[in-house]
Amino acid sequence: MRAGILIISLAVGLTAFVAAKAADETATPQAKQEPQDVAKQPAPPPSVTVIGARDAHGILGREVRSAANENMGRIVDVIVDREGTVRAAVIDFGGFLGVGSRKIVVDWNALRFGGVASKSDSITLELTKEQVNAAPEYKEDTPVIVLGAAGRLHPWDFEH
Repeated sequence: MRAGILIISLAVGLTAFVAAKAADETATPQAKQEPQDVAKQPAPPPSVTVIGARDAHGILGREVRSAANENMGRIVDVIVDREGTVRAAVIDFGGFLGVGSRKIVVDWNALRFGGVASKSDSITLELTKEQVNAAPEYKEDTPVIVLGAAGRLHPWDFEH
């Protein structure tokens, strides 16, 4: 007797499931196609900007020289703030072939890119070798001390 009740319950449940599944499959095509239509819509094309080869150059590894044409090192990194604005450049300064060198940070506005026409051209820094020698060394994960050109102090507002 119990086996009969169990079989009848199972049959009723299976019938209800099959009926619900059939009703779902025969739903209006419009209801079924809406999510697919949204997924099939093409994404808008990306914006494209063309910059001429003479107008833009990479700067990492680029030599930096003073206005007096003294070797000031090479740019090894660029520092940006939380909004993505370029604030400073990290220069590997001093030493010979990386031995005895140290990294310093200079304000982005102290760099001049006007004479950069090819990869062999250097970037000009509006600081003297003595000023750069006196700059504190840059160390990651410590507060950044940025050396700027005279009269061009741009405080960096941030939350600690």
